[in-house]
Amino acid sequence: MDTGTSNMESEGNVHLQISELNARLSETGSVGPIIFEPQTCSVETNNSSTANSVSQTRPAIRAPEKKLTLFALRLAVLEKAASGIGTLGFIWATVVLLGGFAITLDKTDFWFISVILLIEGTRIFSRSLELEWQHQVTWSITDVGINNFRAIKSSSSLIFRTVKKFFRPIFHSRKASQRSREISGMTRQASRRIWDQKKMPTRRWTSSEVPLLPYAKLVFISRNVSKVSYWLQLASATSCVVLSMIKLILQNYGEMDKNNRKSALIIFYSLSLAEALLFLLEKAYWEWKVSVRRLLDEVNKECDLGQSGMISIKRFFYDAYSKCVNGSIFDGMKMDMVTFAMELLDSNSQDEQLIGARILRKFATSKVFSDDTLQKIGINLSVMERLVEMLNWKDPHEEEIRYSAAEILSKLAEKNHNSLQIAGIPGAMESISCLLHVSRSHGGATDEISEKRIIFDNENYGSWAFNHLGLLILKKLARDHDICGKIGDTSGLLLKIIDFMSAEERVLTDSTAASSQILTVKRSLQVLKMLAGTAGAAGKQLRKEISEIVFTISYIRDILRYGKKHPELQMLAIEVLTSLAIEEDAMERIASTGGVLKELLDIFFNEEMHENWSHVRVAAGEALSMLVLESKNDCKRILKLRMNQKLVKALESPLLQINAARILRNLCTYSGKDCFEELKGLSDAGPAVLEAIMKDENKLLEVMVGVAACIFKFMSSQEASNMFKRAQFPESDLAYKLVQILKNYQYPSIKVPNIRRYAIELAIWMMKNNKANNLTFARLGMERVLESILDTTSELESFSIFCGTIGLCRHSITIQILVETAMKLLAEKKSAAKQQRSTKKSSTTAMSNNLLEHL
Repeated sequence: MDTGTSNMESEGNVHLQISELNARLSETGSVGPIIFEPQTCSVETNNSSTANSVSQTRPAIRAPEKKLTLFALRLAVLEKAASGIGTLGFIWATVVLLGGFAITLDKTDFWFISVILLIEGTRIFSRSLELEWQHQVTWSITDVGINNFRAIKSSSSLIFRTVKKFFRPIFHSRKASQRSREISGMTRQASRRIWDQKKMPTRRWTSSEVPLLPYAKLVFISRNVSKVSYWLQLASATSCVVLSMIKLILQNYGEMDKNNRKSALIIFYSLSLAEALLFLLEKAYWEWKVSVRRLLDEVNKECDLGQSGMISIKRFFYDAYSKCVNGSIFDGMKMDMVTFAMELLDSNSQDEQLIGARILRKFATSKVFSDDTLQKIGINLSVMERLVEMLNWKDPHEEEIRYSAAEILSKLAEKNHNSLQIAGIPGAMESISCLLHVSRSHGGATDEISEKRIIFDNENYGSWAFNHLGLLILKKLARDHDICGKIGDTSGLLLKIIDFMSAEERVLTDSTAASSQILTVKRSLQVLKMLAGTAGAAGKQLRKEISEIVFTISYIRDILRYGKKHPELQMLAIEVLTSLAIEEDAMERIASTGGVLKELLDIFFNEEMHENWSHVRVAAGEALSMLVLESKNDCKRILKLRMNQKLVKALESPLLQINAARILRNLCTYSGKDCFEELKGLSDAGPAVLEAIMKDENKLLEVMVGVAACIFKFMSSQEASNMFKRAQFPESDLAYKLVQILKNYQYPSIKVPNIRRYAIELAIWMMKNNKANNLTFARLGMERVLESILDTTSELESFSIFCGTIGLCRHSITIQILVETAMKLLAEKKSAAKQQRSTKKSSTTAMSNNLLEHL
């Protein structure tokens, strides 16, 4: 008895074995549509809950930027203490000394106090302005680290340069060749200079380049003022220390009177000295942490921001420090790198946008910080809208910002709730479509498919990188069936996805083909597979639109025909065909496209394929069994290819027997009466089928019982008897096996939804073929088993295939009719037996009466 039935309730409700489905999904590692079995949504829920529980139990990671905020707080404490003491000294000098003792002060004290006040007053009240100048250093970063992003594009350029070099005519002179290389190098350098050139605003100055004085542009510009201000601050503090120390040591305050002038002067010089020393201590602590301990470099390394990240780290630190100095000392502690980057992303400055994009991209793709980063971005709808908006930016100077936004969105889309939010943003699908850059070259006969090809790599614009990211985002979004409908409704998007499947013979057969091309084809197939496997009305419409595009099936055929070196692409292409074959019109388009059925059969019977890719052969068998399901034309096309004997032989292969049995059953069921002679030879598979029924279980048992119920119909009673003799077991053993199957599956099973139907079909054939089997089934309790089945029938058993939880291809004969037919055959045997016993009893009575009369 099936393991799932032990937990079933005793009432008449139908219990679907969810555990069986979970086991199947754990084996395949897929949550996609299961064609021959229904799929419930509980699997995805379980997976998501598991993922959430894992992320919740992950230990918290201390953010590296906490070191900077703590450093900023300590600096702010020293700064505010120095400023407070300096302010107190300024007030003491102006009110007490210059106000109360101005006339009686010694001349040297007057000038010392005046100089100290001038220096300290200027330094105190200009301190906040110094921070503003320091910010200017971190504003112009377009050129910093640009080589890192250029590496993303350089590989495509290298491919083109290598190909051009390889095909350069060999008869060219060495001098001409050298000259060509020089020109090429100059062109590349010029293009890189254009790439590196910063986009300059046309109606405003760049803050770091503003000339403060008309004739001193090299010195008095914003980016140099911060350095000048820094040294002036140190010079002023040092001067205050020297002047205060001189007066406190010498104490030459002139003639003293009784008005406490000496005490007042000592207090002032002490305050001035304390304030200057605190400021110098702050600067020493700054230099110790920044220059000696290299705190900024340490944080940058822990954040893994790279060489260009130092600008981002400095900018973050100055912002935190400014908040601590200008507001509460705890204001800077509330800052973190992710929030800081999100704020910069919404700026109008291209430099600030680039800083924010780089930080978010690095953190979103980091194994350490990605969860926290994606969570913060996911709850901020305005940031997500900003990222989607950036996908539309096509200015070459904004390319890195656009690429970063695309990569961040691709990571966000990994979470289901984020996917729904992204798809819900108005214009999101159109923005993602903008990432897909398809170029076509037409020459000569522009109506030929071969003239339609895709340019994946563009030297001046890294389109292939955006193509990959765009397809990756769509792949992650397509996990939700509602989003699949939005993808199909977006104008031109479906055609772009299909265009990327185009792969010429030279690309698929050449082992040196660009990996970017193969990756693009692969991702487009993955997206198309998910779209074609969508359940519900949206899936039906998508399959219709996909199959109606005239290039779809042709592209898939080319992959099947020339993709022997890329079995993964063949696998995806076959799965797309299997999903499309759900629709009757698409099924006819697939089979009528020249060579598709033949290529599928060649893959199915290809014994030379490496065992690591044996699942490709299995997928080809599933596609073939789908194509011949309820399709008389497709069955005839298969029969014309004369593959019957190979199909019969495949029943003995552990790898192929399940799908071979499905194909044979569909051929026998849907070919029509005019194909009787072609199908009659399939009876040779009888002994192998019987052997499999007697020893196999689960899915293999289901398909073998199903194919037996069909191919045995092409046998006469004598041929059936000979078959059982060759199989070396009596028909009663098969009858016992069928009754045991029906007893084991008291309720419909998700894993084998049609096993009870097929067992009853085979039992009906046995009772019709040999009347003696009726008595055998009656003795085995077949009638009671059939009565229990009538109480547990379900819609699950009414369909041949499924799309999600929706049944497709309803069986023409319901299981109730099959049960009633079988019970009628049993009843006829009982009636015949009863009549025979009655006749025998009447004959005995008559003989007794005659004997009595004779006596």
